[in-house]
Amino acid sequence: MESYATTRARLEEYFDRTAAKTWERLTSDAPVSRIRQTVREGRDAMRAAMLARLPDDLGGARVLDAGCGAGPLSVALAERGAEVVGVDISPALLEVARRRTPEALLPRISYVAGDMLDEGHGRFDYVMAMDSLIHYAASDIGRALARLAPRTGRAILFTIAPRTPFLSAMWVAGKAFPRADRSPQIIPHSDGAIAAALQAEGVTGPLSRVTRVSRGFYISQAMELRP
Repeated sequence: MESYATTRARLEEYFDRTAAKTWERLTSDAPVSRIRQTVREGRDAMRAAMLARLPDDLGGARVLDAGCGAGPLSVALAERGAEVVGVDISPALLEVARRRTPEALLPRISYVAGDMLDEGHGRFDYVMAMDSLIHYAASDIGRALARLAPRTGRAILFTIAPRTPFLSAMWVAGKAFPRADRSPQIIPHSDGAIAAALQAEGVTGPLSRVTRVSRGFYISQAMELRP
């Protein structure tokens, strides 16, 4: 199993160079294929479910959008009054995020290219990591959350790819995409595997499942960690 650093470098190559235009289109209102439309709908549903776990009024709260991509979650958080740090490994997608962010909200959002785990980003009330950990081994997810937990005051909301036969079948079928458009490998995990990885890192806060979203080729499960 490759390391966190190796996986991160591979993801940077994909999202910033290989498929930046594909993801820019996927996260817009532009027409896409039927398969990609299910991914778009699934991501929209997951974003709404994760936001539903937060207060409607986030005035005074500082939130990390870890793996913010083109910025839709960062914008939604800022609309609720939060001070947002949107971090992504793809400068190309961050440029899309800046262009799409309403001018009135720009003062509330800092878009930063780099590692979402960098301690230089500071402390937060909430951390949102939507589909930014799904490419990592359980041990790496545990270590990532262990680095974020001491700097998070209220909750970390993150997604994993659930370990289901259907997800495995969908992933195999996804290889029918043109090579340049294929996403990096997604690694399915059980709730127990994530809990064990956190325990191995000494993270003892309660862990709970929030929801599971399944839309065609999009299958993702949100979880909440209360540090």
